[in-house]
Amino acid sequence: MKHLLLFGAGKSATVLIGYLKQLATDKHWQVIIADASEQALLAKIGDHPLVKPAVLRIENEAQRQSLVAAADIVISLLPPALHVLVARDCLAAGKNLLTASYVSDDIRAMQKDINAKKLLFLCEMGLDPGIDHMSAMQLIHRITDQGGEITSFQSHCGGLVAPESDNNPWHYKISWNPRNVVLAGKAGAVYKKDGVVVQQHYEELFGHCATIEVPGLAALAYYPNRDSLQYAGLYQLDNAATFMRTTLRYPAFCTGWQQVIELGLTDEATLYNTNGISYHQFFMQLLAARGLEKSRYALQQCDDAVVQQLQFLGLYNRATLVNKGTCSAADVLQTLLETKLSLQPNDKDMIVMVHELEYLLQSQRRKTTATLVVKGRNSSDTAMATTVGLPLGIAAKLILEEHITVTGLHVPVLPEIYEPVLAALQELGVAFTEETI
Repeated sequence: MKHLLLFGAGKSATVLIGYLKQLATDKHWQVIIADASEQALLAKIGDHPLVKPAVLRIENEAQRQSLVAAADIVISLLPPALHVLVARDCLAAGKNLLTASYVSDDIRAMQKDINAKKLLFLCEMGLDPGIDHMSAMQLIHRITDQGGEITSFQSHCGGLVAPESDNNPWHYKISWNPRNVVLAGKAGAVYKKDGVVVQQHYEELFGHCATIEVPGLAALAYYPNRDSLQYAGLYQLDNAATFMRTTLRYPAFCTGWQQVIELGLTDEATLYNTNGISYHQFFMQLLAARGLEKSRYALQQCDDAVVQQLQFLGLYNRATLVNKGTCSAADVLQTLLETKLSLQPNDKDMIVMVHELEYLLQSQRRKTTATLVVKGRNSSDTAMATTVGLPLGIAAKLILEEHITVTGLHVPVLPEIYEPVLAALQELGVAFTEETI
């Protein structure tokens, strides 16, 4: 009997847990789901003879190591900073590990030992990073195998609200970690455009977002995502004149978020005593600290679209007290986002991913566009959980059945990994459409 272990039963784990439960039924495999929240475990696991909960504080080294030692493969959906704890346990116990997060420096430092033990640590195996790597590499390899020379690569991905559930001035609802929404873009961005390396600071990312047309949807805006160029070599596209990875949002979100940044609402450094003051008092205090007491935001000019967005969040609320003790503006903003932009029970989220590749083939200029649109069913069975969780579950199955046999520290850019995973995703309805002109 195969034994799978999953750390984490949060929002992104919902669909993965359903997939693992079905695996347990079909294959008669044992699955253990470990999380600090017994309530979350019981709600998502239900009653299944082969799928069992393990209430675990991740700092409990003895219990954590015991769970790892009993597993054939380990999946971690913990916060990224905690993957290293599980990775060390997997290395010590000789277990393969899958995560949906970027490869950290701590895990990269284990590469020599991972290789020596002939283990597979497969990171960046979710949506973005994950499906983006796999689908892009499949396209890149197909074009280059035909003799094509890729001159421009742009990859766009965003977790959005589906049009039928879009009913607020931000045109956005949260389907993933709300803290990541608050901090998105803080690292700035580096990319290449028309042969020139471009660096953008956080404060300018959202101010002048370009747009892209996706069939059946309203125009979407995009802003560059982190350091795109670290993937140019991995994708074997160092010579491409344009190489950019971006995040998709509706245009109104980018306009509003640029002002949120300029107002200091995402600042984590300055601390405020928020006990006994309303959200309006806090906001006016923040504006005064930045010399904006007489701005249109302080005067609350309601014909301003951004003011309406701030109103919607509750920053002009005089009745509700913040009462979060000593905290930053980013902490207050996160609370408001969680309150005002959360998915309601019947809301649907939406994942959109678009790859745009321009290339020369047989002396002709061509462009291939591959588009993925996935909609969630409700606030728990989300498109985000589907696209983050299914690649992990599929890869775990393929590894246990020895369809994937590569070892070492990897992200999913090898055909041995991405071909069977993408084929399985397509069978489950996660499929791209392509157009070449």
